[in-house]
Amino acid sequence: MSSALPPSIEKLIESLQILPGVGQKTAARLAFFLLRSPESTRDKLGLAILNATKNLLKCEVCGHFSESPLCDICQDEKRLSSEICVIEDSLDLLAIEKTRTFRGRYHVLGGALAPLDGIGPDDLRINELIERLTSDNVQELIFATNPTLEGEATAALLQRKCAPFPHIKITRLARGIPVGSDVEYTDEVTLARAFDNRTIF
Repeated sequence: MSSALPPSIEKLIESLQILPGVGQKTAARLAFFLLRSPESTRDKLGLAILNATKNLLKCEVCGHFSESPLCDICQDEKRLSSEICVIEDSLDLLAIEKTRTFRGRYHVLGGALAPLDGIGPDDLRINELIERLTSDNVQELIFATNPTLEGEATAALLQRKCAPFPHIKITRLARGIPVGSDVEYTDEVTLARAFDNRTIF
């Protein structure tokens, strides 16, 4: 049975499905949106993708995306080099920066431990973090890995790796009930952490 779509459109829809959260229906809508758009819009999008892939580097210090050897945060002398927030990827950095509360620096691991997916300690930027601890004047490490099994396992491994640096304070982001949610709908793990991290009112 022949397809109702030309092969070129089928290939476009298939390619769009590699994006996270994009299924076949969404990919088809995106494909037809692009096909209906002016050529200048399509060219602009294609050029932006090409420029991003060609011009982007990884910061030599923290591993965040940059267009120079050092990212803007690592170059900012006003940022505290004594505090390093350890995160899984650059999206986490963007989320933390939006809060405007953290004035230290970052270390992007490039993921979390996931043995079933073939991601082990050597696939993460753990050795680079240890090198920073030996050379920089680090006083506090903040583990901000995701509250998942993989994130927790990664944090536990990092804690063991940091054992030779007893002078460095290791902290973890507090966990609890999100603002705006109801106790009755909160899962057991989050609720238990909320009790563990309770504060004086």
